[in-house]
Amino acid sequence: MIKKILYFILIATAAACTEKIDVKLDTTYSRLVVDGQIQSDTGAYLVALTQSADYFSNEPVPRVVNATISINDGQNTFVLHETQKGISGIYETDSNFAGKTGKTYILNIELQEAIAGNTSFEAASYLPTVTHLDSISTQFHPEWGRNGIWTVKLWAQEPGDEVNYYLFNLYRNGKLLTDTITKKVISDDKFYNGSYMNGVDVVYLNNEHPWETIYPGDTIMLQMSGITKEYFDFIDEVKQSGFNIPFFSGPPANVKGNVNNGGVGFFSAFSNSFAKTLVR
Repeated sequence: MIKKILYFILIATAAACTEKIDVKLDTTYSRLVVDGQIQSDTGAYLVALTQSADYFSNEPVPRVVNATISINDGQNTFVLHETQKGISGIYETDSNFAGKTGKTYILNIELQEAIAGNTSFEAASYLPTVTHLDSISTQFHPEWGRNGIWTVKLWAQEPGDEVNYYLFNLYRNGKLLTDTITKKVISDDKFYNGSYMNGVDVVYLNNEHPWETIYPGDTIMLQMSGITKEYFDFIDEVKQSGFNIPFFSGPPANVKGNVNNGGVGFFSAFSNSFAKTLVR
């Protein structure tokens, strides 16, 4: 009798789980979304401005155009220019811009039209140092996963003077493989503080996906960046938000960025070290 009762409970639960639910979400007010960065290498760096949209909106994300944007390091002010005036919503520095370690950079945004009642926004980011990458190598593990896993290893001396946070990007034949924030690799120095990182695995590539894996003859470049704890936490929260199970997770909320006045997103600054290897 108990077995029959349990059987009917399981059937009822399964049926309940397949019931169609129509979710109606209220329209919320728009927020300014900032996605921008500067680095220690010379180059033209971008800041993209958009507005948040309703969850079920089928329209492209609105771009914020004709804004006035500048970056200040406490001594100098660098004005950014819209890549296509009044169209793109993407603003860039001059091509000879290079951030300097140890400085705090403040992004200032002035809008022509208010978003959520504000026309002025600001975000600040400190540009930390990064340790020197001595070398990298790749190794294929055929026994891992369904079709094997490639790992990228690094050799470098961890400074050990304080808690450091790192961001890793991987390039295959000059093309960025870690091209979205969910693919970025981040780490602190909890297990390596002050030690020599002797062949530490930092990137794992699934050989099952052609767009993700690497092949013998490929040139691989690893970019190791020194980032702030705030940016480390931001990336970590974005990555975690993609794995929530709705019925068992906490209430939804915007990932904490560093933009004031109700803006969301992040303006980051970081330094880089690079190393290359040929896959054999």
